[in-house]
Amino acid sequence: EVATISCRVENSDDSVIQLLNPNRQTIYFKDFRPLKDSRFQLVNFSNSELRVSLTNVSVSDEGRYFCQLYTDPPQEIYATMTVLVPPRNLVIDIQKDIATEGEEIELNCTAMASRPATTIRWFKGNKELMGKSEVEQWSDMFTVTSQLLLTVGREDDGVPVICLVDHPAVKDLQTQRYLEVIYKPQVRVLQNYPLQGLTREGEPLELTCTAFGKPQPTEVKWLRVDDEMPQHVVVSGSNLLINNLNKTDNGTYRCEASNAVGKSSADYMLFVYDTTATTESAVHDSRAGDEGSIRAVDHAVIGGVVAVVVFALLCLLIILGRYFARHKGTYFTHEAKGADDAADADTAIINAEGGQNNSEEKKEYFI
Repeated sequence: EVATISCRVENSDDSVIQLLNPNRQTIYFKDFRPLKDSRFQLVNFSNSELRVSLTNVSVSDEGRYFCQLYTDPPQEIYATMTVLVPPRNLVIDIQKDIATEGEEIELNCTAMASRPATTIRWFKGNKELMGKSEVEQWSDMFTVTSQLLLTVGREDDGVPVICLVDHPAVKDLQTQRYLEVIYKPQVRVLQNYPLQGLTREGEPLELTCTAFGKPQPTEVKWLRVDDEMPQHVVVSGSNLLINNLNKTDNGTYRCEASNAVGKSSADYMLFVYDTTATTESAVHDSRAGDEGSIRAVDHAVIGGVVAVVVFALLCLLIILGRYFARHKGTYFTHEAKGADDAADADTAIINAEGGQNNSEEKKEYFI
């Protein structure tokens, strides 16, 4: 780039101005250039300013530049110029161009010959990842290498991995590599007919096996788990057809697909219903659902009643307990009522309550 160096003088008295480089060599004396470096060019000269431009700045130009004013005594001031070097040859090296799902791969990004040392950041798509950086210094230049370890999945196929550089001398410097990931097939079994409902005896059944992988599966086959495939079953590529279902067709049917990475499968469990039993079972299921809801309501009502009864019993027990506690010790017999004022025992017995009324009927004598 081009650097501009200025010497400005306030309240000039027409004193001589000169500009010196970091080696204290005179670049300009007034408007004359003693230095033979043609990269320095005079931009402006007056009694109050000496302005010089430096084209194609290099690291060797870094340092202090001095402005001298020939007064009595002479005056001098300096400014420091720092030269930044942007990184060059930003490169991503990948351990394997084609990776298998679940495999850990190594990527390295190198930013060469920068000053100061760069900071390298990694991104996978829009997600930032953490790498490990090493810095090497050669003279006054720095080379930074960042290592990224990445475990890849099938979702990473075709996703860019970006190496981005943070450096004060450059903006938006980055490079990227697209991941290529191979993976075993993903298998699904679809029921084409019947579209809905149960598989009934005497009706047809049509299944389709879909398989997708990278590379694309080279072989798709149907088999019956733990039994031989019925002779009336028609298999055509990824399709399986049974024109007339019967009870002997019950079982698990498996679709297998394979490629260079591996083999995958998906199962379909077939149960053939009777035509009449199907309707009855549906009605039974409906009634069973209604009965289940009724039972649930009955249980809720019964539970509420039991709770109320238990609460009432507890309240009754509390009331009885308080009653008996309050009337404890208040029981008196009436056998001696009226005997307190008697002169002797015989009179007391006669004066006791009921004694007068019953004195003629019952009398007691003591000898």
